[in-house]
Amino acid sequence: MPKMRAVPVTKPGATLEVVEREIPSPGPGQVRVRIEACGVCHSDVLTKEGYWPGIQYPRVPGHEIAGVVDALGDGVPEWKPGDRAGIGWHGGHCGHCDRCRKGDYLTCRNGLQVTGISLDGGYADYVVAPWTVLARIPDEISFVDAAPLMDAGVTTFNPLRNSGARPGDVVAILGIGGLGHLGVQFAARMGFDTVAIARGADKADLARELGARVYIDSRTQDPAAELQKLGGARVVLATVTNADAMAAVVGGLGPDGRLIAVGAPQEPMKVPVLTLIGGRRSIQGWPSGTSVDSEETLRFAALSGVRPRIELFPLDRAAEGYDRMLSGDARFRVVLTMT
Repeated sequence: MPKMRAVPVTKPGATLEVVEREIPSPGPGQVRVRIEACGVCHSDVLTKEGYWPGIQYPRVPGHEIAGVVDALGDGVPEWKPGDRAGIGWHGGHCGHCDRCRKGDYLTCRNGLQVTGISLDGGYADYVVAPWTVLARIPDEISFVDAAPLMDAGVTTFNPLRNSGARPGDVVAILGIGGLGHLGVQFAARMGFDTVAIARGADKADLARELGARVYIDSRTQDPAAELQKLGGARVVLATVTNADAMAAVVGGLGPDGRLIAVGAPQEPMKVPVLTLIGGRRSIQGWPSGTSVDSEETLRFAALSGVRPRIELFPLDRAAEGYDRMLSGDARFRVVLTMT
């Protein structure tokens, strides 16, 4: 049987090592994708360290997958071998529980399948997935650029486009790392009056290069006060994983302003309730998106020129790439390449 490389996690905390496996065959309703690139996301820690309950090991992590359709199972419409396809974290859902019937796939816990957690993911040469989770990759976007957009991209694009902000509104991006550097680009291309907030004056040039009109150094400036000088933010997209940094910008929201959290701090966020009441401000979380959202993210990125900044590692150095991501020093997304 033909073989492929894969990098499974054999048990929580195990070392990432390349192994040889048989190439899987797609079953009914499934598609096999020959992987060209796979992003290394911080949430891969859930599989690597066993933080997600009920993972069945060994499990191949990775949910920022970009490649080419290689084979089809029975009953697959719309797709054909050679099509460029991406796969994100949403690996399918049950389709019959109450939440699924209402379209609430992302909070479904009984039937939700998660790529790289409950299904094998993209640290491999091939992956099999339901055809319904595939997103078409425009020809204008390379595989290595498409891979991070399958999660980091949709995680920032989707809440911004659903935030209620209109072109010309002040929209701030808190943090300009792996998520935030995409958030700044998306916000600017959507026509928002884009503000970037981060620590250190050294990030000012980068923020403006990405599209921000204003940069706020939270190390030397009060971000809430600076946002109020601009009239108050309609939206702050919080991509950081520091609860105090999130809380510090809530006072910078304008009337009916909204803080949307896509970063996930371990500690609780402490916000005075009067700050929310006085300005009708609100705090909301946003959980990425489905394959349709990913496809629309890719299409917008192709039209507007949004691209991730990446560091490349070959699949054989997956452990090194994972450590680089975990260190926080990557600029800005780590991507594994297969060829």
